[in-house]
Amino acid sequence: MIYRDFQDMKLSGLGLGMMRLPVVAGDDSAIDEAAAEAMIDYAYENGINYFDTAWGYHGGNSELIAGKCLSKYPRDSYYLASKFPGYDNSNMPKVKEIFEKQLEKCRTEYFDFYLFHNVYEGNIDDYLNPEFGIFDYLMEQKKNGRIRHLGFSAHGSVEVMQRFLDAYGEHMEFGQLQLNYMDWHFQNAQEKAALLQKANIPIWVMEPLRGGKLAEAPTDMEQALAAMRPEETVPAWAFRFLQAVPGVTVVLSGMSNMEQLKENIAIWQEDKPLSEEEFNRIIELIDVEVQKGGLPCTACHYCTSHCPKGLPIPELISLYNEHKITGGGFLAPMAVASMPEEKRPASCVGCRGCEQVCPQQIKISEMMKEFSGMLGM
Repeated sequence: MIYRDFQDMKLSGLGLGMMRLPVVAGDDSAIDEAAAEAMIDYAYENGINYFDTAWGYHGGNSELIAGKCLSKYPRDSYYLASKFPGYDNSNMPKVKEIFEKQLEKCRTEYFDFYLFHNVYEGNIDDYLNPEFGIFDYLMEQKKNGRIRHLGFSAHGSVEVMQRFLDAYGEHMEFGQLQLNYMDWHFQNAQEKAALLQKANIPIWVMEPLRGGKLAEAPTDMEQALAAMRPEETVPAWAFRFLQAVPGVTVVLSGMSNMEQLKENIAIWQEDKPLSEEEFNRIIELIDVEVQKGGLPCTACHYCTSHCPKGLPIPELISLYNEHKITGGGFLAPMAVASMPEEKRPASCVGCRGCEQVCPQQIKISEMMKEFSGMLGM
């Protein structure tokens, strides 16, 4: 395992993101505890020492699994990260209540790393509002040793990130970005990374494989990559890309099964960053694909907990993107037709509750209306 220096610590270059643990019968809230524990044990035994969970992951159950599975190990042998769930504005007055509950769920007396979760357009004003006292409370916990290192994650624009840094930047020890070669231009990740680099804030990476999308590549793109590095798999290219980005310290991957975990750990046995030529080439290739269209969903499932109809929104967006990018075809209509009528896009009532917590700021209600019209169902 490759390790990166952070202050006086050595962090595994690959961290285990606990947002996509194995589940039972497709229910995101029902973690397969035996499978998840086996993965966590394997990760720990094979050099991963950074484990990332959060209040909202798996319907609130990720922190419980983290506590159950990691508490068997010496507390100083791993690093645990969680986050204040400001992606939901109703949580803003509850920082103390939530933080105390998180410690309880994770069976720990402190978090090694703690984040302002998902700084974006919909919550920046509340995060900066002193009436909620979020910053002051978290700084107090840091002073008391219950937070060892304080940082933030961001899905918002560069302008929003700058507002946050203007207010709290001198106290931020790391910043977590959605960073991958697809989003380098598509989601302006290049400029966001540059913002942290300029501020000398180490970069943590989320969505390195973009919710699994970059685990595969279109045939033409895969052939072009193989011509440059025939020994590398498609997922390895995503990680080698990040190894070439200055400032990247920890790369979090939300692995869903043991096969993915073993493959990713094997990749992270070596530091083989892309050359400048390779870096530019993969950006050129993916930009062609992005131009074909599609919505930037990462299947985080924040939306599903705010849908009064219980729609499988990430699945529907994935089918929408497939239909849009491929220009039609039978796959999306067939998949949607197999769903109960009450789970199809036409069942969306347009309440926009999902849009209030979407990190990608996707206009989900508009997509649902368009998708329903495209499919005629």
